[in-house]
Amino acid sequence: MKTYSTKAKDIDHQWHVIDASGKTFGRLSTQIASLLIGKHKPTYVPHLDTGDYVIVLNAAKVRVTGKKAKQKTYYRHSGYPGGIKSEVYEDLMAAHPTRVIEHAVKGMLPHNRLGRAMFKKLKVYAGDSHPHQAQVAGTKTTTKGSES
Repeated sequence: MKTYSTKAKDIDHQWHVIDASGKTFGRLSTQIASLLIGKHKPTYVPHLDTGDYVIVLNAAKVRVTGKKAKQKTYYRHSGYPGGIKSEVYEDLMAAHPTRVIEHAVKGMLPHNRLGRAMFKKLKVYAGDSHPHQAQVAGTKTTTKGSES
């Protein structure tokens, strides 16, 4: 018997549409990361991008539990002394609701060029419409969400 090894030509990328309204932020982020990496497929290999495209709708309606809305802080640094800036989850959701999900998912992907290629397959939208109807109609579409 021979061992099967997944080749780049054997990979089939599908499209998944996820409605984030009412879903818990962390559980949703891990599900999205798993779809992007491709761990749900039997052809998964860690050295190839076997994951699927993911469209997240209603990112502005995702929920967090406890006091995270007021206490969770996002930091960034300009590289200069004293150049640290912070923003609270609540303010970031009001200004840019898509960045919260993108930031969480990006941290769950590999931190190399393969992870950057996976991240490009993530499309996040604050509302319930998206410009990818043609791609979603052409392949198998599933609406997945964490059941809680």
